Amino acid sequence: MNIEKYEKALINLLNLDGWNLEWCGNENTFYDARGYTPKGYRAVVEIKARNKYYETKMLEKAKYDRLMSLDEDVVKLYFVNDPKGNYLYWLNKIEMPTIDDKACPKTTMWDKTKVSKEVYMLKESQASIINRYQEDEDGVWDDYFKDKCS
Repeated sequence: MNIEKYEKALINLLNLDGWNLEWCGNENTFYDARGYTPKGYRAVVEIKARNKYYETKMLEKAKYDRLMSLDEDVVKLYFVNDPKGNYLYWLNKIEMPTIDDKACPKTTMWDKTKVSKEVYMLKESQASIINRYQEDEDGVWDDYFKDKCS
C-alpha cells in the first residue's frame, strides 16, 4: 500500500470514530490531516508508517517546531504505525525528551542521502493512545490460509 492510501485509510477510520479530518498530504504541508477532534477542537495530524519496529518513535525537531508554531488552540497529534502497533502522541501535552542527533535520509521518499538531523525519541509510554497488535494470537484468516497453502 502506498503512503497516500494508508494515510487516507487511517483518516477514514478515525472519522468513523467521531473525528472530522481531511487528508492534506498533497498540499506540501508539514502535517498529513487537518480538521476536528471528536470533541470539536481544531486538530492536525502528522502520520508516520514504519516498516520496522523501534522501541522509541522518532520525531524530527524541525517538524515538531513547525507543528508547535500553529495556533495554541490547535491540537497537534503525531500518529505512528509500526509492525507492533499504533501510537498517538498529543504533542500539546507531553514533555519532550532531550534532543538527539541522528543520521537520517535527507527526505523520506526521494533522497536516501544521509544527513544529521535533530530528533526527539519518544517513548511508547508517552503516547496518549496505544494499540498493540497481539503477536501470540492467531488472526482471523490464519486457519483459512493454513488450509489453502499446505
